[in-house]
Amino acid sequence: MDDTIRQLQEWLASPRRIAITTHQKPDADALGSSLALYLYLQARGHKVEVVSPTDFPDFLRWLPGVQHIHIGPSDPDRAAWIFEGADLIFCLDLNWLNRVNEFEKTVRNSEARKVMIDHHMEPEGFEDLSYSDEKASSTAELIYRLIHDLGDGSLITPEIAENIYTGMMTDTGSFRYTNTSPQVHRIAAHLMELGVDSHRAYENIYSNSSPERLRFIGHCLSNCLVVLPQYKTAYIKVDREVFRQFTIRTGDTEGLVNYALGIKDVNLGVLMTTQDDMVKLSFRSRNEVPAAEFAKEFGGGGHFYAAGGKSLLSLADTEKKFLDLLEAHKSYLQLD
Repeated sequence: MDDTIRQLQEWLASPRRIAITTHQKPDADALGSSLALYLYLQARGHKVEVVSPTDFPDFLRWLPGVQHIHIGPSDPDRAAWIFEGADLIFCLDLNWLNRVNEFEKTVRNSEARKVMIDHHMEPEGFEDLSYSDEKASSTAELIYRLIHDLGDGSLITPEIAENIYTGMMTDTGSFRYTNTSPQVHRIAAHLMELGVDSHRAYENIYSNSSPERLRFIGHCLSNCLVVLPQYKTAYIKVDREVFRQFTIRTGDTEGLVNYALGIKDVNLGVLMTTQDDMVKLSFRSRNEVPAAEFAKEFGGGGHFYAAGGKSLLSLADTEKKFLDLLEAHKSYLQLD
């Protein structure tokens, strides 16, 4: 990291025009890390803009600084102007530029230097500079580490701390996933010492469901859940009619895949949802089952235990392909 830090110090030595972006349908880690970096770079005197390539869940609208985020599709000309006029573009919580959706070409063709800050496997290599660690719990953790590596730990305000803490909390499953290292707990403790109210963060994220969302989850568990004990696998498939029936909003499927993985003796949980002209797949696993290997079969990737992909087949054909993969890759599933 030393060369990376030296280069960043050079690029940030004088005021710059900086754009920050993240992946489509950003989660708490994507938004929390983006806003933490935004507030930090502003404190250093830079002109900073944050562009989200899509909308994001309502339960994230309490994050400090969120009112300054530009929703790209709401004003694509302004988003393009931000990217094209930047000296630096920070790409957070993504390592493939196609994850910024319609703005991929604009970001890729911008003359700005690109800095990738991410913790996913197998990066594309679009960036000019990378601050990356697959073993990090979250991109938010990397932002904390980056600020300290740049010698600016004293600039972490309670607002920056709250964004970092929220990103870490959600990407570790409230500090219970295997990516929760001792270092993660030490960072979380320090952020609380800086003023983070951990209970408030938890309540804002996890106690904000609408009655419709709870009815939607109940319907999915009663009618859309398939359990395959022979493969130690469970999956939930949701078609467009279910989305229409429950008036689903962005973020309402968040965490749904974890119900499948929460079944006793299940090592692989999957969520299949019809979205626009494709089927989105989310994979979660445990006990050394490689979720990322299944995601690769659907053109995706991510982490060993958490990954995603998509299919241009129908929901029924996607389900069939997945079932065929289970049989073909039984060795992955720890069936013995």
